[in-house]
Amino acid sequence: MSDLAFAPDWLDLREPADHAARDATLLAQASGGLDPTSIVLDLGSGTGSTARAFSRFGACPRWRFLDGDARLLSIATARHPIAEAIVVDLRDPTTLPLDGVGLVTSSALLDLMPRDWIEALARRLSLAGIPFYAALNYNGEMSWTPKLSDDARVIEAFNRHQLGDKGIGPATGPGSAPAARAAFERHGYRISTAESPWTLGPDDVVLQAELLKGIAAASGEAGEAGTEDWLSARRSVLEHATARIGHTDILAVPQ
Repeated sequence: MSDLAFAPDWLDLREPADHAARDATLLAQASGGLDPTSIVLDLGSGTGSTARAFSRFGACPRWRFLDGDARLLSIATARHPIAEAIVVDLRDPTTLPLDGVGLVTSSALLDLMPRDWIEALARRLSLAGIPFYAALNYNGEMSWTPKLSDDARVIEAFNRHQLGDKGIGPATGPGSAPAARAAFERHGYRISTAESPWTLGPDDVVLQAELLKGIAAASGEAGEAGTEDWLSARRSVLEHATARIGHTDILAVPQ
C-alpha cells in the first residue's frame, strides 16, 4: 500500500474480491466497444487480473501488459501465454506504446498516481482517440461491523497517508476518481462512473487480516497513535466482522 511494488501473494489474495467488486455494467461497456483486432493496453498489469476479469464476462481481446515489475509480468504471461508483456517505467504516460490499441485499462492504480500524471494520460489518450477504463480506484470510504471507537481516526490517518508520494509524486489517493473525471472531461471525453466496493465477511478472514495490517501500518506512518491497539481490537472480532472498502470504477469514452 505504500509504493508501486506489490507481492504476487497479495495480488492473488485480493483478486476474488476485486472481481466481485467490479461494476458489471461498466465492464460490459468497456469490453463491448472493442474491435476484435484491437489490443487492450493494461497499465500496472501485475499478474494480469484485469484480463481475467474481462474473460469472466466473455471478452477475450488481445492484451498488452505493462508493469515495472518483471517478476509480476512473468507470472502474467505464464497465465496468459499469448499476451504481450513489456517491462516499463510508468512515470511518463507520453511514452505508452499505443500502436494497435483500442482500449487502455488499469486496476487499483489511479489512486497511487499524481494529478499531473492523470492529466498527462488523459492528454495522451485524447490525441490517439482511445477510451480508458479504470477500475477499483480507492475512494476513501471504509467501514466495519462491529464498529470501534477508533475507526474514524484510523481511516482519516490512512487516507492522509494515501496522499503521500508513492515513488512518482504526491498521489491523488481518495481523490483519484474526481481527478480522472475532471482530466478526461477537459479532453473531450464522456465519463461514466460506478461504485465498486469490496464487501468482505467472515469467509474473507485472511484478506481482512492482511488488509487490517496494511491499514494499521499506513495509519501509524501518518502519525496516528494507538494503531496497534486498534489492530488488536479489530483482530479480536475478525471471525464475525464485515468490512466495506470503497472504490470507484471509471469509463472514459472519446466523444
